[in-house]
Amino acid sequence: MSKKMISLAMALAFVVSTAAVSFAADCTVTAVDGNKVTVDCGGTVSTVEGTAKVGDKVTVVDGKIQAAKKKKKAIEGC
Repeated sequence: MSKKMISLAMALAFVVSTAAVSFAADCTVTAVDGNKVTVDCGGTVSTVEGTAKVGDKVTVVDGKIQAAKKKKKAIEGC
């Protein structure tokens, strides 16, 4: 009986952690007003807290900007 409970708890923990990651949204900054940043997440516009520049790609978690994604350098080829 205890093995079944442990297996159920582990499965539930996996589902909860996966759901938390899915709530993180990749967004584009459209406007900045001090600490308030307006972001567009696939057609949904919202205001969150954080610091970023207009046009930056950011990740929004729980109403706050987690980190700005850095642009990659172009690789020159032959």
